[in-house]
Amino acid sequence: MNNRLRVLRAERAWSQQDLAERLEVSRQSVNAIETGRYDPSLPLAFKIADLFGLAIEEIFVNPAKEKDL
Repeated sequence: MNNRLRVLRAERAWSQQDLAERLEVSRQSVNAIETGRYDPSLPLAFKIADLFGLAIEEIFVNPAKEKDL
């Protein structure tokens, strides 16, 4: 699943470790989400969205719908 997590994190000048601490996950988890190797659980996706003040759909892009963009 594609996402804007890396861009959102960079806009705030947060390292992966900074974001990981805010989300209470490992830095490796943040890296795996950013690179698309891991899709976060729904509770984690909501936590990410809340942290950035955005809707989940503004951060994560459904690959099936991405073709329509």
